[in-house]
Amino acid sequence: MKGRNVLIVGLGLIGGSLALTIKKQHPSAKIYGLDIHQHEIEKAIELNTIDEKVDSLQQGAELADLIILSTPVLELRKIMKQLASMTLKENVIITDTGSTKGEIMEAANEVFNRKVTFIGGHPIAGSHKTGVENADLHLFDGAYYILTPSPEISNNRISELKNWLGGTNARLHILDKDEHDYIVGMISHLPHLMAGVLVNQAKKHATKEPLIRQMAAGGFRDITRIASSNPSIWSEIVMDNRRNLMELMEDWMNEIRNLTTVLQTGDEQAIHHFFEGAKEYRDSLPSHV
Repeated sequence: MKGRNVLIVGLGLIGGSLALTIKKQHPSAKIYGLDIHQHEIEKAIELNTIDEKVDSLQQGAELADLIILSTPVLELRKIMKQLASMTLKENVIITDTGSTKGEIMEAANEVFNRKVTFIGGHPIAGSHKTGVENADLHLFDGAYYILTPSPEISNNRISELKNWLGGTNARLHILDKDEHDYIVGMISHLPHLMAGVLVNQAKKHATKEPLIRQMAAGGFRDITRIASSNPSIWSEIVMDNRRNLMELMEDWMNEIRNLTTVLQTGDEQAIHHFFEGAKEYRDSLPSHV
């Protein structure tokens, strides 16, 4: 990608980590950064995560051959509307890193009206830690990186984006936007909600039994780690995918009701089957994901 420019909007953990992977894979490309928080831009320059900052979205966008939008969902929609009014390079590719794809793809189709190549993206990797100071060259190693192009996007354009993202060492995979949202609802968004429920329940019971807080360790901390994620970001993600989550939560509540019945009847064999089935499937999950 000699002599080509990349603009990354949103220099947090994901945006910063993508910058590092692109710098390594495409050392001749120039990476510009933009963030609403000045300290993130300064830190990104100090850590050599980006090559240069830009003073405005328009300045960076009109220079760019690739634009990566790594911002919260609500901010992402605003930025896309702004980009649609700018004079961008004819062959620019715009992608995002949002955890939901349905509403984002619909918004992109509406604002760009197929005049710009927009390919939805979601690297399924991360941490409860935030900020560009936590950016990691190896964050995406072995992880799935989902792309959700609209049907009219050519294979050449998809291949070009894959080339840009080659340094992530991720498993680049194409999915339909609705299929993506259902899958991540099950394996990511629902677990975040459940982790929050467990922590809030522990907090409630700790008012009458303070030792709960002191003794919460091991399994409890493992299963609730993701409850430490950014509340603002996860509020937006959950609201964006609420239709899938409502269906999944109804199924979850049915499972809880069934488990409650088993406990009430004292069915030891059913309890053993419950744990055995969970262990077998959990143990079968790929270790690299």
